[in-house]
Amino acid sequence: MIITLEHYFLWFLFYSFVGWMYESILVSCQQHRLVNRGFLNGPLCPIYGTGAILGVAILGNVHNPIIIFLISMVGATILEYTTSWVMEQLFHARWWDYSNFRFNLQGRVCLLGALIFGLGGVGVVLGSQPYVERVTDMIPLPMLHTLVTVLALITIIDLAVTVAGMLEFERVLDSVSQVVQDVAARAGGTWQWGSSAVSDRMRELSQDTVERLRWAVNGVINAQQKRMLKSFPKFQVPDRQDIIDSLRELMGPRR
Repeated sequence: MIITLEHYFLWFLFYSFVGWMYESILVSCQQHRLVNRGFLNGPLCPIYGTGAILGVAILGNVHNPIIIFLISMVGATILEYTTSWVMEQLFHARWWDYSNFRFNLQGRVCLLGALIFGLGGVGVVLGSQPYVERVTDMIPLPMLHTLVTVLALITIIDLAVTVAGMLEFERVLDSVSQVVQDVAARAGGTWQWGSSAVSDRMRELSQDTVERLRWAVNGVINAQQKRMLKSFPKFQVPDRQDIIDSLRELMGPRR
């Protein structure tokens, strides 16, 4: 039983890494820059690992690709919607938004994503999983126990750091708002929030004041929170979206 759970954990990490590769390449191409797309700091997208493991556990003995496709499509859609809702309740923020896609549900899921995940389920269950199992079965038991222990500790620490950083994000945004207003006031004016307002305001301010603003923002927001803003273009915090847009502008390339 323990060995089976250890194998499942390794499979979870493997498919989380594959999901991270897929997301990072896709978004990097869209943004024309390298993007670490994972929710965690490490190269993992846990939602992909969770979906793959559920697919393997539920559909491991199913060989009909149509059935696997349909169940994977529905299951992945439910998982993505639930994940979006839970993360919004926990962090008061949304990491993705499909509102611009046709046939979406509250921007949390969309038909195109469901079809892609359905195909992915077929690829995992009938394609990659037999080879993945063959590789993990070859790992000697002492090495397996050590590997799982080390990787589990690293993953838990990464998760704790990430969650701690995001739980205080709303407070950090309030601090950013106050700091920027103070710097702008010392420069002889007030600050207007929103990306377009920031662009106009930055053109009006001296280069020295702009650098002070950047320095002030970098002193309040930590590396974890900066990465989230850069990695998730659709990242939203209700009632504070103007501050989010302004932060992205201030953290952007120097003009």
